Amino acid sequence: MNPDPTLEEAASRLDASDGYIVVRRLPKVTNYSSRAPIGEVRSALLVDVESTGLDTARDVIIEFGAVPFRYDSTGEVFDVGEPVSYFEDPGRPIPVDIVELTGITDAMVAGQRIDDARVNALLDESVLVIAHNASYDRRILERRLPRFAEKHWGCSRDDVPWSRFGASGLKLQYLLYAVCRVFHDGHRAVDDCLATIHLLAAPRAADGRTPMAMLLDSARRKTSRIWARKSAFETKEVLKARGYRWNDAQKTWFIDRPPAEVEAEKSWLQENVYAHSGVSLVDVTTFTARERYSVRA
Repeated sequence: MNPDPTLEEAASRLDASDGYIVVRRLPKVTNYSSRAPIGEVRSALLVDVESTGLDTARDVIIEFGAVPFRYDSTGEVFDVGEPVSYFEDPGRPIPVDIVELTGITDAMVAGQRIDDARVNALLDESVLVIAHNASYDRRILERRLPRFAEKHWGCSRDDVPWSRFGASGLKLQYLLYAVCRVFHDGHRAVDDCLATIHLLAAPRAADGRTPMAMLLDSARRKTSRIWARKSAFETKEVLKARGYRWNDAQKTWFIDRPPAEVEAEKSWLQENVYAHSGVSLVDVTTFTARERYSVRA
């Protein structure tokens, strides 16, 4: 849809003032760069799911969306492929709050199912899978479509230093506004996929790099997970303040750090957590984008 010239003139005048910020609807873009690619051109798959809830071990998918796109070694995004979208019958009533959030009803998903073969074909063509909150999407997708466990993953929420783009939050709708000055109709899978690709491809940092370039930097790095095993209960608040998280399955606190920071973190644990207990059991595991955000990491 072509913009109304009169409205565009008004929007430009508002944009030029100090008292207003104009936010436009997310445009439909099929190619984000006209320059020649640098290095190898690869394919990524942007995915999003809507589900019956937030428990990745128990809740199930009600809608799956995916959009393939191509990028080069610098993180420049080129053409955007055709979206695919499927409803899936969860075999149970969709909770009322999920219906209100997504607009997806029991009648819409009744008898529907994801096309496994089509999704697996898209995975075969992609070297990287990306989601905005990959810790959620990857875990629920691996339960339903095990081929997702074989791929390298990136997270548009957590693998990009959004503060470098002037953003102070991480929700997709907020980042679209704060970084790109656009809005979209969220909480439907393909719409969120297209919005996330725009977020990764369109803005530029002060050095001219895209968020996609920074995501690739993160995806290429190894991560060391430091487990503070047998830490005393009284050290809980100290660990939380440091950024440690609780793993209920292993009943212990952990934090992720770059491999170069492992020894410094172990020293901090010895001084602040284990100094008075006489017990020290620090365990370190290292993983890559192939395991990152999976339940296996």
